Parts: sequence; C-alpha cells; structure tokens
Amino acid sequence: MKTPRQRKIQEIIETQDVETQFELTEVLRKLGFEVTQATVSRDIKELGLVKVPAGLNRSKYSMPGKIPFVNVYERTKRMFMDNVTNMDFSENLILIRTLPGVAQAVASCVDHLDWKEIIGTVAGDDTIMVVVKPKELVQIVLKRFNSLMNQ
Repeated sequence: MKTPRQRKIQEIIETQDVETQFELTEVLRKLGFEVTQATVSRDIKELGLVKVPAGLNRSKYSMPGKIPFVNVYERTKRMFMDNVTNMDFSENLILIRTLPGVAQAVASCVDHLDWKEIIGTVAGDDTIMVVVKPKELVQIVLKRFNSLMNQ
C-alpha cells in the first residue's frame, strides 16, 4: 500500500499546489487512502520532498531536483558579476574560474539556463568545466558568458 500511496503523492504535488501535510492528508483521504498525518509525514521524508516558493508568501511541496528557479537569467547574471574571475577555453571546453567556494552555485545556474549547446558542467571549489557541443559554438557560448559578466 505504501508504494501506490507514495506514487499518488508524487502525482498530487506535480499537479496541485499543496502547502501543508494536513492538505496532503485530506487530498489522499478524498482519493480513498486511509492515512494519518504521521504517515504522510513519513512519506514526505522518505520521498525527500522539499518546500519551494509558490508565489507571494506561499510555498508548496515539490520533488527534489524539481525546484523551480525564479528569474534564472537574472540570477546567473548576478552570480557571474559577483563571483566569476576568469574564463578560458580549449576545443569544446570552457573553464570558468570563480571565487573560492562558489563554483558549484555558479555551475548550477549555468545548468538551469538550459542552453542547448551546453551538455553539462562539472564544478569544484573555484573552477567549473563547461562542455559545449559542437565545439564550433564555444565562442558563442563564451560571448554569452562574457555578456553576463559585463551587463
């Protein structure tokens, strides 16, 4: 019974804005699941659900990794202006140097830009490797990165 219930919870939070355990418990009960708030609380923990912004002074449950980025471009621009110190490239790789400790945050922003030319990023403490495909587009991506730093 646990697996179907947890699948239903995932379905519910992907289709509805559920703010509290109580709300989720009530929705599950209306769908025929006999649950207590304690059971729902355990399910939330096991599924790793997180609370994410859902508008003005509101939040909702979401699956991990599905946290919506708000104003991705503006956030990335601020991250680049405040934290990127240098960039270089070779073949289809762009190397971005950052202040210590922020490379992973900057790489996450780059990943969420969803630029089709970027296959992915790998970040350490102060260095990010960006993989671009095809390599002919490296200069274009590098120009975009530079524009993020200089706006």
